[in-house]
Amino acid sequence: MARTKQSPEFEIEVDGEPYLWRLHRRPGWSSDTAGQHGMALAARHREGKREVVVEFPPGPQPRYGAPQLKPSQIPPELVARAIASAIASGWEPLSRGKTVAVVVDETGR
Repeated sequence: MARTKQSPEFEIEVDGEPYLWRLHRRPGWSSDTAGQHGMALAARHREGKREVVVEFPPGPQPRYGAPQLKPSQIPPELVARAIASAIASGWEPLSRGKTVAVVVDETGR
């Protein structure tokens, strides 16, 4: 049986509600602009099952040999803003259903 390696989940509170989030996808760069993508965070309410994937635009390409992005390097304020933006755009964290994808800007709005 294949094992998948997932990022650890972190707790955060947004508007008094507990959420769990993880780094879903690290940013990637390519010489082809269609192949570039930003980081993506996955989040869910602690008591819910419906996830949201919040996608960020690709930022500037890092220097050659720079270390990869780690979840601990992502500011909690950015995660909280991204979750709040997902809720504002219609994600219902305590409902049932498929994972929702939300695209935000680099500030999480």
